[in-house]
Amino acid sequence: MKVILLADVKSLGKKGEVVNVSDAYARNQLIPKKLGVEANSKTLNDLKLQNKHADKVAEENYQAALKLADEIKDKTVEVKMKAGEGGRTFGSVSTKEISQATHDQLGLELDKKKMQLKEAIRSFGVYEVPVKVHPKVTATLRVKVTEE
Repeated sequence: MKVILLADVKSLGKKGEVVNVSDAYARNQLIPKKLGVEANSKTLNDLKLQNKHADKVAEENYQAALKLADEIKDKTVEVKMKAGEGGRTFGSVSTKEISQATHDQLGLELDKKKMQLKEAIRSFGVYEVPVKVHPKVTATLRVKVTEE
């Protein structure tokens, strides 16, 4: 019997796959536990429509990420820090502070977890901070650290 999986089933397949299983396994395990449905013309058509919709949503998210990356690349965010000894900052600039400054100055919501700082910013100057806005798109945000 052909079954469309509604959830990942160990050693059988992933959600959305059409698999061939024995009639007993399908009727006694998969269908009662809502792990799969019988693959007939209606359910196969529904699966095709769901996949089409998921592809469309993924493309829209990708295009939005490209637009956001293009918007970010020309912008500079200024973060003010107290000065310590030798012209260095008192403490370090974190991704949380950069995210808050981006929200306040540019009105953009950037997740602090998506910012990929190699090491903490501990001195004044201009830095390039890569921001992963989408799995396929990485934008570069310019951060200017100045003295209060």
